[in-house]
Amino acid sequence: MKIATYNVNGIISRLPVLLRWLAETAPAIVCLQELKAPQEKFPENALRDAGYHALWQGQKSWNGVAILARGGPIQEVHRSLPGDPEDTQSRYLEAIVRGLRVGCLYLPNGNPAPGPKFDYKRQWFERLKVHAAQLLNDAAPVVLAGDYNVIPTEKDAYKPERWLDDALFRPETRAAFKTLIDQGWTDALRKLHPDEQLYTYWDYFRNAYGRNAGLRIDHLLLNPRLARHLVAAGVDHQVRGWEKTSDHAPTWIQLADGWEE
Repeated sequence: MKIATYNVNGIISRLPVLLRWLAETAPAIVCLQELKAPQEKFPENALRDAGYHALWQGQKSWNGVAILARGGPIQEVHRSLPGDPEDTQSRYLEAIVRGLRVGCLYLPNGNPAPGPKFDYKRQWFERLKVHAAQLLNDAAPVVLAGDYNVIPTEKDAYKPERWLDDALFRPETRAAFKTLIDQGWTDALRKLHPDEQLYTYWDYFRNAYGRNAGLRIDHLLLNPRLARHLVAAGVDHQVRGWEKTSDHAPTWIQLADGWEE
């Protein structure tokens, strides 16, 4: 079974790209981020015609997350990240799909740092760590997939020295991500590709994609129950080269048959 995460950077304008990618790769479960669309504008019918059920939490102009399931139901668990009922930003969605607990997340960017936006990023990260610790030993297999806005290590950035003061690469951000991993989560891409240059995001400017001047900021974290069934992981980087595409590329994992056992 293939599970993917994809920051679409505006689901209305990128819908043709999304539908083309779904048709070509047919992932079973997809986590989408940065919908940039209010709840009522989500293209549910187009996705249903493509064979996907959807659960989404929209927000006008900003943020927004969704979970897609090919040919199967989605059971909602959480519509926001637990820990702050006053937080109204649409950044987290959790559901059960085929017996798998799926957390779809869009972690705050945090720039400029330091500042209020970076403070919010750190606070959100702390809530995520608390919730993730509760999910880690869940009886069900769990995946936390999305745009984390975290460059975990120097190997995850083209010319990392240029990112030293950026909220995605500041020591506090990397430390928070490491603490999350150290709970017992498996970073799927790095597990199977420990030394490869893998990027999931390329800026629109300065021919970043053509130069492969990218970042790895989209991650799929697996709890131990699920990690033992991981057989493949990758990035559909060619999608970044399509016309009118997102600045991110879909990132995916493949589970072995019998992962439900």
